[in-house]
Amino acid sequence: MTHDHDLVLRPTQAQIDAALNPPAGRNGGDLVVETLAALGTTTVFGLPGQHALGMFDALRRSDLRYIGLRVENNAGFAADAYGRITGEAAPLLLSTGPGALTSLAALQEAAAASAPVLAISSQIPTAGLGGGRHGYLHELPDQAASFRGVVKSVHTVRTQSQIPSAIEAAWKSALTAPHGPVWVEIPQDVLLAETSIPVVTGGDAFPEELPPRPELTAVAAHLLSHAERPAIIAGGGVVRADASGKLRQLAETLRAPVVATPGGKGAFPWTHPLSLQSWIEDRHTTDFLEDADVLLVVGSGLGELSSNYHTFKPRGRVIQIEADLGKLESNHPALGIHADARLALQALLETVTERTDPTASERVRAVLAKVADRIAAQELTLEQDVLASVRKALPADSPSFWDMTILAYWAWSAFDAKGPNHMHTAQGAGGLGYGFPAALGAAAADPTRPVLAVSGDGGALYSIAELATARQYDLPVTWLIVDDGGYGILREYMTDAFGEATATELTRPDYVALAESFGVPGVRTTPETLEADLAKALQTPGPSVVVLPAVLRMFAPTHLTA
Repeated sequence: MTHDHDLVLRPTQAQIDAALNPPAGRNGGDLVVETLAALGTTTVFGLPGQHALGMFDALRRSDLRYIGLRVENNAGFAADAYGRITGEAAPLLLSTGPGALTSLAALQEAAAASAPVLAISSQIPTAGLGGGRHGYLHELPDQAASFRGVVKSVHTVRTQSQIPSAIEAAWKSALTAPHGPVWVEIPQDVLLAETSIPVVTGGDAFPEELPPRPELTAVAAHLLSHAERPAIIAGGGVVRADASGKLRQLAETLRAPVVATPGGKGAFPWTHPLSLQSWIEDRHTTDFLEDADVLLVVGSGLGELSSNYHTFKPRGRVIQIEADLGKLESNHPALGIHADARLALQALLETVTERTDPTASERVRAVLAKVADRIAAQELTLEQDVLASVRKALPADSPSFWDMTILAYWAWSAFDAKGPNHMHTAQGAGGLGYGFPAALGAAAADPTRPVLAVSGDGGALYSIAELATARQYDLPVTWLIVDDGGYGILREYMTDAFGEATATELTRPDYVALAESFGVPGVRTTPETLEADLAKALQTPGPSVVVLPAVLRMFAPTHLTA
């Protein structure tokens, strides 16, 4: 029997002639960019370095658009966001040693958030591979070892003929669920040497599908159809699988309330009668989920944030749909279904029976009212007003990227993303500096709509250099910097734990003047004028900075007394 994928198309005579007579002046770097173009790449991110110059020179001979950032880690964050927004593998071109290692924190965030980043780094010359100490510039005994614990897969190239296949394999790995960053490294001499290999024209690296096992979805459908109090936790896997529509259909069929994790923001409509929104760090929500007799967890590992800091103790049956095998049942016993969220939800839709539950919406309203009363009792009007102003100023279809800062922690729970794939944070790995460079990557992916970045003054100092990038490429990113004079959340943590804070106060620049020195317009705002100032900045073409001097507080946690 012959399968479609067994068929090999015969090349035309023109293709044969072109292969036998490749253009002169090409090198290994050309094979890299040709392979990327053949796979459908249009944009690459990165930062040049001595060993990687063969790749960057080849860009000059290609149609690929290059977005160059000023720090490798920021380039990684930009590629991460581009991958999240487009669903494509975002190439990140790096140089050996220090350049490569500087990207590690960004690749950790991409791994934690399942963002498809295709990192391609140079290596020392081939003669130096193998761990000997030859004294090459940037030499590491085993560069790939630094990345194996972070990325999905590592691919080391030793000859030019390996380049197209290695990049295709990495591309496929990055886009196979669960998505994630991958690592390809190519020695300097391989990149620089002239090549007679034909121009790369084919690139069919289709990711593997991850369907659910039918016997498992049959059991899951039976449990959900006969549940008395079903509930659903929607994680980031729903967003990445573009499965929000199927989630809504299933929730409505089952009359099951839905709460979204921070990574699953926008997976379920915020104002839907069955929406518990994102108050997953609230004890009232935790109690509600614990009371469910059947709990469906889709695209979440129920990690620290998604389990209210591991205080969540479900009493009913748990069904967990997760593409990352390592997360399946890692925190709670469950009917574990290793599958892509979209395919698994479709299987459930085809097998569940409709439930009636006239009290479901009423129970959701009761939980949200308790949450609102708890927050209202803490006199946090400033924080709620600031977040509301950001929501009113930001167009409903604009994406936002949030650094690790107090306003972002509020947003995890209280911000309406207005849709799937609209709100992204660094809560996967939790490192500073994500917001602004990530927003630049999103703007590169879609420059037709403004993008919002939100940082504290501490996180902003990680990314100041990228004001030059924003200006150079005229990217439509408005950067909101909440300036509280230090690492605000760490100040709160230390004061609560030790009575006073240490190493949290920062000398910082005049952010408005600094932005203007890069040719980026800046404005200093107040809580009262924030909505108008932010809306104006977002409506103005190109980059801008809005600085809000304010000391915000976090709402009281509920996990410490659970």
